Parts: sequence; C-alpha cells; structure tokens
Amino acid sequence: MDNLQEHFSGFYNTPHLFNSEVFGLKPYLTISSKTPVFNTLISKNYRLGQLVERFVSCELNQHKTIKILSENYQVNKDKITLGELDAIISDKNEAIHLEIQFKFYLYDASLGNNDINCCIGPNRKDSLLEKLTKLKEKQLPLLYKDETKPLLDSLLLKSKNITQNIYFKAQLFLPYGENIAFTNLNLNCVYGFYFNYNALDKFKDCKFYLPKKIDWLLDVNANVSWNTLESIKPQLDIYYLEKYTPLVWLKFPNGKISKCFVTFWN
Repeated sequence: MDNLQEHFSGFYNTPHLFNSEVFGLKPYLTISSKTPVFNTLISKNYRLGQLVERFVSCELNQHKTIKILSENYQVNKDKITLGELDAIISDKNEAIHLEIQFKFYLYDASLGNNDINCCIGPNRKDSLLEKLTKLKEKQLPLLYKDETKPLLDSLLLKSKNITQNIYFKAQLFLPYGENIAFTNLNLNCVYGFYFNYNALDKFKDCKFYLPKKIDWLLDVNANVSWNTLESIKPQLDIYYLEKYTPLVWLKFPNGKISKCFVTFWN
C-alpha cells in the first residue's frame, strides 16, 4: 500500500465518538498532536478493520506512559472461540482492558428518539446501539472468563484490578442539507452527508471519486482522478442493484470537497 501514511493520518485525525461515559462504558481518549510516522510493515491483504488495529498500536506506542501488554488474544473453550480481547495495556502503571472500534455511521432520525439509536451502518446491517450492546454484554465480560486467566497469570494481573475502557473512533454522515444537535455523540465526528441513489441528478455538476473500501480512511484531497457523474454512474448502478452503499468523494463546482454515501435505501 503506497500511501500508508495517508491512511494512518486519516485514522489518526478521526475524533473519538464519545467524550464521556455512555451505557456504562467509559471511553479511552487519546489526545491528537502532530501525526506520528507510521513505519510498521503491513500485509497488502489487510482488511480495513485489521489496518485500524495496527494504527491503534502505533498511536498507543507514541505515548511514553503506555505499554501494550497483549493484543488480539483469542479466548477459546473446548476448541470454540468465545471472542477476542483487543488489547490489555498499562497506562501510568494502571492496567486497562481496551476494546477498539472504528466505524462509519449514517444518521437516520427515523430509527429512534436519541442520537445513539439513530446511527446505522451504510448497508443497514449494523447499528451503534447493537455495537455498544455487544461491547457491554459480550466483549468486555470476556476478561472475567476462566479461559482468560492463563493470559492474566502470564501478565501477573488479576481481572479485579483491571479497568475496562472502549476506544471508539467514528466518522458520521448526516442526511444531505440537515444539521443535527447531538446529546451523546461528538459533533466533530461529522465528516459529510448521505443521499439516496435517486437523488444523484442533484449533483450532476459535481465531480466524483469512488475510493476502494480500504481508502475510506483517507482525508479528502483534490489530487485524485475525478470523474463525471455520467462516467461513474454505471458502477453506482451496479452498487444500487446489489444493495450496497458506497462511499464517494464529491467535488462541487466551487471547489469544496466532501465525503458522502450514496444509499440504496431511503
């Protein structure tokens, strides 16, 4: 991946979704400063989620007070995988079990009466509410399983002495032309907007760029191969028929560039 540093910068610049406790889950907030250099060797076959895990490791390693004790520990019982502990770290000599998330969510006010309920994945297959529930009821409790004790013993730790936090970064997208007042979510996570496939003609004067999913992390810039709506529409037609919501970059006639999603659903 030739522009790995640009991917890392896009990840690093993305804010944390929560600034305070939510659902009894306490966020682990890292403070962004000058973007560090990412110099870890990465397999070309890495998926987006795997890449984010490597980026988080790099970010944590920049802090002199933080030491990574364990990463991606598989918790197994009778040859069945119960789950995975994303990371156990030591921060200023405090042991922390960290569960890591990086998500893209679209805000749909029809889904509920608070901002957490209204965040849904681009393809409507996952939601923020489902993710927080899974973190609380499945992933964080793995620390207390008997099957995790060998790891803790090797680290000379006891589960009762380990703090549990979530590391949760996200990019949020609002309905085109709308502004939303958040109660629980970080407004700085709003990265763009979304609109339905049938509204494409509204943007016929714009230029389009269709990044690969691994490139969704990238911050927008003008130095890409821009296309007209006419030239990119055949690919968007296929996505629409496949019920897939792609991320695109839009460059408006005034030069402004924005990330957006083109949904197959209304």
